[in-house]
Formats: sequence, structure tokens, C-alpha cells
Amino acid sequence: MKMSLTLILSVLFTLLLNAQVSEIKDEDVSLVVEGEILKGSITRGAPAAAGGKDLRDRVALFISGSGASDRDGNSLPAMQNNSLKYLAHAITRSGVSTLRVDKRGVAASKDAGLKEEDLRFQTYVDDITSWIDFLTKRGFKEVILVGHSEGALVATLAAKHPSVISMVSLAGAGRPASDILKEQLEKNTPENVSVLAAGIIDQLVAGKKVEDVPVMLQSLFRPSVQPYLISWFQLDPAKEIAKLNIPVLVIQGSTDIQISEQDAKLIHQSAKNSKLHIIKGMNHVLKKADGGRLKQQLSYLSPDLPLIESLAKTVSKFLENPEGYVSK
Repeated sequence: MKMSLTLILSVLFTLLLNAQVSEIKDEDVSLVVEGEILKGSITRGAPAAAGGKDLRDRVALFISGSGASDRDGNSLPAMQNNSLKYLAHAITRSGVSTLRVDKRGVAASKDAGLKEEDLRFQTYVDDITSWIDFLTKRGFKEVILVGHSEGALVATLAAKHPSVISMVSLAGAGRPASDILKEQLEKNTPENVSVLAAGIIDQLVAGKKVEDVPVMLQSLFRPSVQPYLISWFQLDPAKEIAKLNIPVLVIQGSTDIQISEQDAKLIHQSAKNSKLHIIKGMNHVLKKADGGRLKQQLSYLSPDLPLIESLAKTVSKFLENPEGYVSK
């Protein structure tokens, strides 16, 4: 039986793709911080092609978003999308190595979790700073922080480290978390609930704990989580990023239902050295999706769904040359 030329080319393409995937190998690494063990995965960048730039001294450190987010960008236990894993693996083909880490208290770093009442936003910043020190000791001279969602603010605060040469904000907020939380509650809860929540948020912004939290809002504002919220609500992403002098790439999806294009523009306008890239059709978990929350839900729960096509190319281009990157 003869194979058509189209079928032969298809088979060859599949074999080539599988070969590329098989070459990507994660190395499990550990970091001890004040007696607690944090875990992550280093993926080495591909060797430079003949005449290409040698980027073996450069590494992209990925910082995941809010809640129980693991190194791959999954919000455990239910929402698994592998977005950061796919992006990190794609980036290594450009020659830049990557490090993805499990947050303190999550996945393989679960045993390093603090009591909820002892956790502060700065805890995550300190952990990322320790990971940057870890990378420099491993021989990486240039670190680029890639923060997704809440991780973009962590990256902004950790970017003061002298080894950090640039950062990428992926779907990062441009306003304080308190403002965004109010907005989301107004859109997704009955008016009486959002009004009650707004009053609680205002007290937390003022640095005051709230003793009398209605039962319907306990999951959001339980007493043990309030110290963390107070520490988080004090931070204004736009003001913090304005303190940085390094190149910043701000990436935002046009169909993101959690963070708006206005947030991205606010970050871009506030940063001293920033490029803005809006990706049409990309949602908050970096997949191609449109419509509202219900229509997009599948993309949050589909670990096999690939990233939107242009994302990896855009990030790779910036990582290769942060100072000379030109946004299209």
C-alpha cells in the first residue's frame, strides 16, 4: 500500500515533534529556607545553533498565581491546565533555561507551609529571592522573572535582586488586589453580599482585622487569612513597578475574564522601561478561549489543551534580548 506525500509529511512532522518533546527533561531541585524544603524543576535550555547567541547563563524563573498554585500553573486540586509547564518547555528551545517552583505549602512544597495566620505576602517574595540566590549559586548569571497573575506582583517586588535583568508580567494586575476583589464580587455575587464584602475589604485596607464576618463570607475573610489579606491589600502594583529600572514585558490576553486590558496598560504606563503586548483571544490561563466564565471553564480544567500559539514565541523573543525587544 502506497502512502501519499501528505501522509508521509504528516508522519515525519509527528516524529520530529515527538523527538523535540522527548529532549525536554526536568531536573527536580530542592531549596532549604529556614529549615523548610521548597521544591522545583529546572529545565535546561537547548544548545545554541551554529552562529547563535549562547544563553546558557540565563534562566527564567516562573512564579505562579494566587492560592494553591503549583509549578505548572495549576490551581490544586481541581483546576489543572499546565500553562506554565508548557510555556517553560517551549522557552527552553530558544536556549534559555527555566525554573518552575511549587509555592510554599503547595504540591511538593506542601510540608513547608506556614500556619495560615502566619503567612504574609512578603513570605512569597522572600522565597523567590531565595530561589534567585539558588540559581546564582548554580552558575546562572542572568535571571528573568516570569510572574503570572498574582505572581507578577511577587516578581515585581523580588526584581530588586541584583541578578534580575528583566521581568515578564503575564496577566498581572495593575491595581491593588482590594480593588479587583471588590470588582469581581460586584459582578458575581448578589448586591447585598458585595456591599457587605466591600465594607470588610475597606477595614482590611485600613489594616484593621474584622471580627464579625458573615457566614456567607467566611471562606474569603476568615480570621486566619486576614493578616495575609492586609499585607496584600497594602501593595499597589503600578506604584511598585514604577520603582524598577529593568526592561519589563507586559502580556495580557484580550479574553481574560479576571484581569483587564486596562490593568495591563496601567502597568505598562507606570513602568519606566516597558513593552506591552496584547494577545487576541488569550484568556487568563494563557489558552485560546472566548466568551464568559461558563464558556471558558473548560480551558481552566484541560491540562492537554495547548497554549495559545503566539505566546511562547513572544516570551522567547523577549528573553533572548530584553533590551532590544520590539513589540508588534
